[in-house]
Amino acid sequence: MKNGTLLRQQELIDLIASYATEDGEHLTPIKGLMINRLSTVGMPVCSAFKASFGLVAQGTKEVVLGNEIYRYGGSDFLLTSLDLPVTSRVVDATLEKPYLSVGFEIDFGKVASLVQTLGPAPAEVETSERGMVVSQVTEELVDAIIRLLRLLERPQEAAMMAPLLEQEILYRLLAGPQGARLRRMAVTESQSHQISKACAWLKEYYALPLRIEELAHRVSMSVSSLHHHFKAVTAMSPMQYQKRLRLQEARRLMLEEKLDAGSAGHQVGYESQSQFSREYARQYGEPPLRDVGRARRSLFERLAGDGEILSEA
Repeated sequence: MKNGTLLRQQELIDLIASYATEDGEHLTPIKGLMINRLSTVGMPVCSAFKASFGLVAQGTKEVVLGNEIYRYGGSDFLLTSLDLPVTSRVVDATLEKPYLSVGFEIDFGKVASLVQTLGPAPAEVETSERGMVVSQVTEELVDAIIRLLRLLERPQEAAMMAPLLEQEILYRLLAGPQGARLRRMAVTESQSHQISKACAWLKEYYALPLRIEELAHRVSMSVSSLHHHFKAVTAMSPMQYQKRLRLQEARRLMLEEKLDAGSAGHQVGYESQSQFSREYARQYGEPPLRDVGRARRSLFERLAGDGEILSEA
């Protein structure tokens, strides 16, 4: 990180902290912009990351994709170029110095339009196909994010200025070392774009039996090419990707909608309860009933703790 960026870091921290005064994810009035605050080291959370740009102002976070670990902190950003099922955890946060981050969803229609305006890319350094990468932030990118966050204090200007700043952020990303990655996702004929279409289909129809030949046909790829490039982009096979989606949704159904394990497993596509329990335990470390029970107790204890703090105040 350059010296100029270091000088702006405190302003970034202050802007995020002033908006997110309590722990949790905070949606903002600016479309696609979200702020996160956490005052303690968090438990692992399984979720699907959307195509997005995530910048940490303070603290550190780890994201596990397949068997790969991505760790990023105050001088880094995480770029996710398509929907990916991951496990994430904040690993550095305290009451005095909470974890603070800002995230922005990437609209690839706008990226494609910007790529057309910019014209052919310069000679590019070879980069991996992986749909997730940690990269070092630049002073120009931090400055654009700061100006976008300032609009939260000036809502009357946001409607006009936020789209312009979004375009600047996308331009800074395209002009940076990860520009080639974004370009590949925006070009409809690229293999990365085809894999993105495959992921979108799997996300919508995760409960259906997976037929690789049919999926390959849908995205105009051969079966062997689909397997190769899908793993290169997502760090998983299509079957593993579908399994992660199924298990995440089953866990959500049990935690949020109070379904029993048998009903949740059946709803996400499992015909065998024993297979569902085995695969769930491999993913989450323990069988469904035990994991969900522990998660509910942990949530109750955290809420109770918050209540005690509020009552003392």
